[in-house]
Amino acid sequence: MYKVLVIEDDAMIGDMVSMYLGEEGFKVIRHENGRDGLQAVHQFGPDIILLDLILPDMDGLELCQQVREISKIPIMIVSMKNKVVERVNALAVGADDYMCKPFSMHEMSARVHALIRRSKLYQPKRSANAPSSNTAVMVAERDADNLVSLDQDTRSMWVHGDLIETTYSEFEIMKCFLKNPGRVFSREDLLQTVRGFDSFVTDRAIDVHIANLRKKIEVNPKEPKRIRTVWGVGYKFVL
Repeated sequence: MYKVLVIEDDAMIGDMVSMYLGEEGFKVIRHENGRDGLQAVHQFGPDIILLDLILPDMDGLELCQQVREISKIPIMIVSMKNKVVERVNALAVGADDYMCKPFSMHEMSARVHALIRRSKLYQPKRSANAPSSNTAVMVAERDADNLVSLDQDTRSMWVHGDLIETTYSEFEIMKCFLKNPGRVFSREDLLQTVRGFDSFVTDRAIDVHIANLRKKIEVNPKEPKRIRTVWGVGYKFVL
């Protein structure tokens, strides 16, 4: 049984989401503020978090960032805020999906299923500090400047042997790059790569993910040597 943590101070919406997902077979708990929600991340061990951006004790973006610093749990923002900049900001701090209120319960459930399925949190995780020998996507470059490798089983990325935290969208983009070094991907190509079940993803969101990946793998993110911009087209990964 998958576990869902709902951090939502609106009792009506929170109860509706909890009841619907409960009937779908999920184990659901709800907290009305960020402090208790963050504590539940440790104690409850959810497979996914549904997070409102407006909480009584803290900003939802701040909470999202705090969770992302300690965990790879999928985070879906559920908010009344519907401006593109707000969605982009949420993705930039580590959210994996964004739904605007009001929304379809059926669509919300489908997105929850999709995010959990993509996260593969149900698979056993190894505690090693480096990729295992059966890593599905192995090292794509072996020069001294920057060694990058991915493990699909644990959805982990290493740079120079150090485990680097990634969001699910970042991991999918990096997997696409490593499998196809030198190929130019348009933003639309990458949108199709990271888009979940009709998830809201924009060209601007792709640019944010690329910027975040550059910070994680490039020696100098401002002068990237690996993830390069192909002006007027998109991006490519260079060995």
